[in-house]
Amino acid sequence: MSREAGSAVTVIEALTEACGPDHAWEAGPADTVDGVPVGWVAEPADAEGVAAVLRFTATEGLSVLATGAGTKLDWGVPPTHADVLLDVGRLTGVLALDPAGHTATIAAGTPLRALRAALLRERRRLPLDVGSPAATLGGVLATNEAGPLRHRFGTPRDLVTAVQVALDEGSLARSVDGFDLPRQVCGSYGTLGVVTEATVRIEPIPASRAWVIRPVSTPREVQQLTEALVASPLDPAAIEADLPGSTATSARPAELAALFEGDEAYVTHRAESAAKLLGGGATVEPLPPAWWGRYPFGTDDVALKIWGRPTELFAVVYALRDAAGAPVPVRGSVGLGVAHVALPDTTTPDRLDGMLTAARTVLMARGGGGCTLLRAPLDLRELVETHGPEPLPSSTARLKLTLDPEDRLAPGRLPEP
Repeated sequence: MSREAGSAVTVIEALTEACGPDHAWEAGPADTVDGVPVGWVAEPADAEGVAAVLRFTATEGLSVLATGAGTKLDWGVPPTHADVLLDVGRLTGVLALDPAGHTATIAAGTPLRALRAALLRERRRLPLDVGSPAATLGGVLATNEAGPLRHRFGTPRDLVTAVQVALDEGSLARSVDGFDLPRQVCGSYGTLGVVTEATVRIEPIPASRAWVIRPVSTPREVQQLTEALVASPLDPAAIEADLPGSTATSARPAELAALFEGDEAYVTHRAESAAKLLGGGATVEPLPPAWWGRYPFGTDDVALKIWGRPTELFAVVYALRDAAGAPVPVRGSVGLGVAHVALPDTTTPDRLDGMLTAARTVLMARGGGGCTLLRAPLDLRELVETHGPEPLPSSTARLKLTLDPEDRLAPGRLPEP
């Protein structure tokens, strides 16, 4: 901790003043972040409260880690230390809604489930169908998390038009000269500032939806069928594949699925045409397959994220299989070359390092991409390279130095520049 134990009363008093009674406390055994203990927990009620906490921590030299629902605090690199866990879960609600302008301004602690319910009343949606439905908007932005609809609408970086961020010294900012702040806070894991609200693009809820589902045998077949769909004029809203791998607990087949959205006649025509194009027993269904929009990994699994050119993703899957000695569960947005991989928590460091190296080598040889260790037991992460050899983008490194020169916000969570 950056403060001596005897100063705890002073810290609690300051945090209570910023957050209100019963919303600041000295951390206990349960208040850890991915195995890293914290000193205090603060729950401000609004953006001004967040700023007040950061003004105090700046004065005292305390490190801060922001959280919402905590669904992805174990993703990426653990913080090196964390004095104050700043919980933005009280910052909730739709602050402004402009259906005609296709935007909504939302408090960062708003759970996506609550946001969906609020937008549904206006027949609108935020097209972020992420795999962690209990997450808050702030957490989704911090990790740049996206689901199947990324195929048409992109990731949070593409959907966020404005943000309000509490900076390390306690000011509230909506822009920083020379930087695209809304895009750069997405995927920054809270290392640039604490997002208190964001303005996002919203879309009308489609009148009709249909999924075309086809069983597949190999990663190569997935790639060939995906290329056929992408090259066609059918314009699916999403293309996903599920390859259960040899560790699957059921005998369900590997599948490719494509989503079509629009008015009923449009969807019917496109879906039926896609089923004919894919052949091989493809069917048109009114509901998605059970695995749609879910991660292939469970709470105890080692999780990887891979991305690269869509035409080369199949080669990475084969490389992972060879390094693992057996097929591994893979699922993701194959039309964009993004997928997630699940490995058992019994994976040895040598085997994990070999899989990461194999995937990164293939990606480098086939046009670029990346393989990130999203989540793993601490003893594994200490022995392998989480992000790989790719350097931190220079713009992100410069913005971090500008906004948080003392590295007090989520210290250690960004890769080394």
